[in-house]
Amino acid sequence: MPKTQNILTSKEMNRIRVVLAELNKKNKWLADKLGKNQATISQWCNNARQPSVETLFDIAEALDVDVRKLLVSSKYSD
Repeated sequence: MPKTQNILTSKEMNRIRVVLAELNKKNKWLADKLGKNQATISQWCNNARQPSVETLFDIAEALDVDVRKLLVSSKYSD
């Protein structure tokens, strides 16, 4: 695996877990809403994997938030 890919997969890129907690929603709720496996949602929440851009928009719609709220700002990352 190329080094850059290791960096990307270990870096916090999304805020899905944070937004779910703010809205008092569980991974299972989001999995059911999107028709996805709970393990997939867990990987997204842990930033082990990232959803596609299209799926990120689906998540934002399900949570009724702006898609930008689901992303870590590039202006404030290390």
